[in-house]
Amino acid sequence: MRIGVDIMGGDFAPEKTIEGAILATKELSKETQLVFFGQQKKIEESLIKQNTSNLNFEIINCNEIISMGEHAIKAFKNKSDSSITKGFKYLTNGDIDGFASAGNTGAMFVGGYYSVKTIGGILRPCICSILPKINGGVTVLLDVGANADCKADVLYQFGLLGSLYAKYVCGIAEPNVSLLNLGEEKSKGNMLTQAAFEMMFETKDYNFIGNIESRDIFDSETDVIVCDGFTGNVVLKQAEAIYKIAKARNIEDEYLNKFNYEIYGGTPILGLNKTVIIGHGISNEIAIKNMIIHTKDVIEADLSVKIKKNLN
Repeated sequence: MRIGVDIMGGDFAPEKTIEGAILATKELSKETQLVFFGQQKKIEESLIKQNTSNLNFEIINCNEIISMGEHAIKAFKNKSDSSITKGFKYLTNGDIDGFASAGNTGAMFVGGYYSVKTIGGILRPCICSILPKINGGVTVLLDVGANADCKADVLYQFGLLGSLYAKYVCGIAEPNVSLLNLGEEKSKGNMLTQAAFEMMFETKDYNFIGNIESRDIFDSETDVIVCDGFTGNVVLKQAEAIYKIAKARNIEDEYLNKFNYEIYGGTPILGLNKTVIIGHGISNEIAIKNMIIHTKDVIEADLSVKIKKNLN
């Protein structure tokens, strides 16, 4: 297995991305090789400070960087020698099995959409995130920002994507799927959620158990929560705020600590032909390490192939 890593991506790159990548190599099998995409001179300068003996990695020199504030489409098209653009070239050609970056999210999404492309039948690729449950386990939330506006059939398909991710990556044998709404009754919500509910209620593609209110997100039987990207991003940012407030008030709590983004590292873009993982822009070395480990998990799950089979 070869995992591509954008070494230049993130607010603390390249130092923290390299530190995280080295931490990851110590947990990966010897057969797994990391492929570093970035400015070779800077990478080598950072590697000098690290113990890299017996570690399996390769460096692909890239002279350009797509910064966080750049226009995603323009940057991806115009910067052909950037770490993100080159990484997607390798992924498309099959030279790496997955690609992870904590850099420009828009550029990663553009790269996924235009390079490796969406799986046939996918209406909209989406981004999911993991939320901890009070009584243990996790809930998959999607979409969390890729699609601010959605139609009912898109939300319906998110239910399938989330269910497959929960089953094959998170290890939940028979995931329950819920629709985020402002009430549990099927008549509640706006025109979008009402239409989506009707489609999901009739489905045999996954186990839909009804609407869920936001107060029950962290304490329910559901394993997958579906919503549009605007709503999902608001929920995700509120979840991140819980951990931020707890740390600011010096509250040490086993459950609240699970809201630390570092634990999960990154999130996949679901619906693409290849494995693409996006990390948080402020990722430190622990988050980078977990982003890479999660990339490995998604590759091993062969998620894209399983999505294709369930769409046909």
